[in-house]
Amino acid sequence: MGNSNNRQAEKRPIVNCPQCGKVVVWETGNSYRPFCSERCKLIDLGQWAAESYRIPESEKQEGELPDEWEDQKN
Repeated sequence: MGNSNNRQAEKRPIVNCPQCGKVVVWETGNSYRPFCSERCKLIDLGQWAAESYRIPESEKQEGELPDEWEDQKN
């Protein structure tokens, strides 16, 4: 019987917390997944709110219109 419990434990996915890197078992019992704790989850939320995860826009030449505006112009 003990052997089947080991197999179940092996099948559970293991991930690293995106905030601190701690090893976390991905299971429904962890309400903070993929984070290890509420603290890491809130830190990440704060970074989203502060727009720390922005994708930089490609630099435009002075006087050049954004691509969306060029399409509307034609």
